[in-house]
Amino acid sequence: MVKYKSGYGFLIKWLIGIGDLIILNLIFYVTCRLTAAYELEEFYSKVRIMFLLLNFSYFFAVYFVPIKIYKPIVYLDSVAQRSLSLVSLHAILFITCLFFLKLNDATYFSIRFILYFYLTSFCIFALWRILARIILKRYRRFGRNYKGVVIVGAGKNGMNLYAEMKKDVAYGFHIYGFFDDNILLNNTIPNYLGMTHEVEDFILNNKVDEIYCTLPNSKDEKIMRIFNFAEKNMIRFYIIPEFSRYVKKRLTMENIESLPIMAVRSEPLQSFHNQIIKRIFDILFAFVFLVTLFPVLYIIFAALIKMSSSGPVIFKQIRTGIYGKDFFCYKFRSMKTNEQADEKQAEKNDPRTTKIGRFLRRSNLDEIPQFYNVLKGEMSVVGPRPHMLKHTELYSTIIDKYMVRHLVKPGITGWAQVNGYRGETKTIEQMEGRVRNDVWYLENWTFLLDIKIVFVTVFNMFKGEKNAY
Repeated sequence: MVKYKSGYGFLIKWLIGIGDLIILNLIFYVTCRLTAAYELEEFYSKVRIMFLLLNFSYFFAVYFVPIKIYKPIVYLDSVAQRSLSLVSLHAILFITCLFFLKLNDATYFSIRFILYFYLTSFCIFALWRILARIILKRYRRFGRNYKGVVIVGAGKNGMNLYAEMKKDVAYGFHIYGFFDDNILLNNTIPNYLGMTHEVEDFILNNKVDEIYCTLPNSKDEKIMRIFNFAEKNMIRFYIIPEFSRYVKKRLTMENIESLPIMAVRSEPLQSFHNQIIKRIFDILFAFVFLVTLFPVLYIIFAALIKMSSSGPVIFKQIRTGIYGKDFFCYKFRSMKTNEQADEKQAEKNDPRTTKIGRFLRRSNLDEIPQFYNVLKGEMSVVGPRPHMLKHTELYSTIIDKYMVRHLVKPGITGWAQVNGYRGETKTIEQMEGRVRNDVWYLENWTFLLDIKIVFVTVFNMFKGEKNAY
């Protein structure tokens, strides 16, 4: 007998959407009133069609950037990132509609209006979504809006899953317990409910929303039986693969026709629109810096470098770039010319370093010519630091996943650097820490993470770093 399920969890998604629309229209109204010198009656006649386009653009944008803050596990930085993506896509759609409907003259809107409206929209949208997520988490901590869950299989995978689900009540999981055919587990695991053939009866008599199966592949008959039962009873069914006990990272699912393919690494920068966002940021940031501050800094530092020692102002060195391609990396020369420059890292109290060089290295200012590398597309503002060829050759043979860091463009600053892995690496453990941070960045990239790294780097420039010499 099919058991029809009911619930109100889906209403949360609709409530958030309604909140989005209310906020969007309020911001639009207030911005119009502040930037347009209309009488009230004239105002309504002018902007009625814009209100219509505003809301249609939201529905299209939210289709491509759907609401996800109601899901069990969503981090706040991801909420802010998706808010930025939604507002950016809305801006493209809305402005395009205004242009094609010939509403893009000063009578209807101005550049000032667009800037005010979308800057305000992003800030308020991000705050609203984050607040909604916090409220939802508190609501779930009181035992509301939960999903009833059973776990089939009480092996290591099952116990790991149970531990993750129980980390935070706000995830919204109510775990009834385990089903497993090993009856010896009865007294060793929490909430042992019975053997796998008893799953169906338990579900028919309890409010179960999801089944998590951690049985090994050799139990395919049992897996298929429970899967078919879940399909007939409108219960979501999830399989935890056996190799998850060995591969402790976020995986992504892809398909070749109907054949599922599991990728062992999530790479946000493989997405074309993420590449576009990062590249636009790199070009704008590098171009603005090179045409404003760089000429002044170059004149000052060039004079000081020439006074400190003989040699070129700009030091260039072959470094390892994306996909292992070599490129010339540019820096302000901070050392006397020497034959060890391509082999030996700078050390504390290094006799090769000049007085102005020590200041440049401590403040990161020796790296600023690399904005030219960014403009050329060889580097990014944020990414793993490029290493000398000798170090690439050495560490690639002794450090696991060392070459993975080259799947993205090297950066002027990076996640490893703001976490203390900057300057000389005296031990293998230090380099392993740097690589571990670089790979984490590659697998967890967001645009807001880049912004955070830039701000922390600038802060550290003024604060000073003990490893910078």
